[in-house]
Amino acid sequence: MSTDSFGYIAGQTRQQDIRSLKARDNLTNFGYIGFIYLIMAVTLGVTLWSYAAVAEAGRSWWWNAPMTVLAIVVIGASQHQLGGIVHEGTHYILFADRKLNELASDWLAAFPIYTSTYAFRLHHLPHHQFVNDPKRDPNFDQAQESGHWLDFPIAHVDFLMAILKQLNPVRLVSYIVARAKYSAVGVKTNPYANPEKPGWPWTIRLGVLFMVAIPALHVMLISLGAAGFAERWLMSGIALAMLAGSWVALIAYYLSVPEEAFAQSRIDPVISHRATTIARVSYMALVYGALTVAEYFSGLPAWGYFGLLWILPLFTTFPLFMVLREWIQHGNADRGRYTNSRIFLVNPLLRYAVFPFGMDYHLPHHINASVPHYRLKDLHAYLLETDAKYADQALVVEGWRSSDADGSPAIVDVLGPRFTPRGNAAHVDDETLAEADVNDKAAISAQIAASRQAGSSSATR
Repeated sequence: MSTDSFGYIAGQTRQQDIRSLKARDNLTNFGYIGFIYLIMAVTLGVTLWSYAAVAEAGRSWWWNAPMTVLAIVVIGASQHQLGGIVHEGTHYILFADRKLNELASDWLAAFPIYTSTYAFRLHHLPHHQFVNDPKRDPNFDQAQESGHWLDFPIAHVDFLMAILKQLNPVRLVSYIVARAKYSAVGVKTNPYANPEKPGWPWTIRLGVLFMVAIPALHVMLISLGAAGFAERWLMSGIALAMLAGSWVALIAYYLSVPEEAFAQSRIDPVISHRATTIARVSYMALVYGALTVAEYFSGLPAWGYFGLLWILPLFTTFPLFMVLREWIQHGNADRGRYTNSRIFLVNPLLRYAVFPFGMDYHLPHHINASVPHYRLKDLHAYLLETDAKYADQALVVEGWRSSDADGSPAIVDVLGPRFTPRGNAAHVDDETLAEADVNDKAAISAQIAASRQAGSSSATR
């Protein structure tokens, strides 16, 4: 057999191996999703049982503080896991069927954390295609706007101080606000944005108003009923009637406006913008209605529990885990194909909170983003055997602790000057949009050319 034919056969074998690693089905991830919901259900159940036990014992409410803090940490980590589900959906790899992929990602993960799969896709796919490009990677742009990016490389002590600073609630809220702007509303600097079709401002504003104003209105009316200003059933009935009326009016508006009322991008949606917007508003209407009904019939402060055990984590521990992950995955990295991220070997608790859905094997994910999270470890092993450059440059990080000179570096080590990569060519991932329906290839090609030129210029400095 000739050398050329051997190379051809080897290439065919590699393609087959990668294709087998990319395989996904319509069942496997339901198990992973179910596990997250089980963790959340047990956490909420135990927390509410603890509240009842404290009340029955006649203790002060402050006895609930330790359990509440623990619940906020676990729920925030679980919300980060929901973000992991959306992440898989964003890459079209949550399920094999594209519509199931989108619907499951939206209804079971994105809507509960107040976003949509398509909105996050516009934020995340450019991050893959232009990874660590300061002008075209939305992660960089967003972190710089909210003031959450660090000046890498960074010393151990400075990194620990930066983590402590993130405990400031104002900083965490500012991160979430910036995140919402970039991944839910969209910005003109996004490489995939279509500035010629920005949509109508009120299409977004009315949805945001519904999601924010309805809870405030329900809490006010229910509080008036609890305080004796009117019958509880009357106040709850008025709240539900206003919810139904505003939902009907909003749906009528979304059904009546033309398609250009919804912001368009250079990637077509799997499910129409209109249908996704209506679904998102309907999901929140169901949640808000269920909370009011539950509060009336149970006599428990369901809305208070929702605020304390879902909204509070959404603005505190959830963004804290996201900020940590982004620092660790891409901080002190460059734009090289094999040096833009790393592989992290961590304990199960840290993996659940900070590295959901295979994000501990983040470099293999950036090498091939079409491989599902449950096969990334296999992809890493395969690349070690078949790709000499990967085996030489891929950095394996082990835990938080500082390691011996001869051992694997720890997280705090790789963020320091000793592990700053240098001299690597800037990589633009041409395979990022392989699964997407692109409607403006010329505009994206222009972004790719500009990114490569910027990478070449910075490499020659």
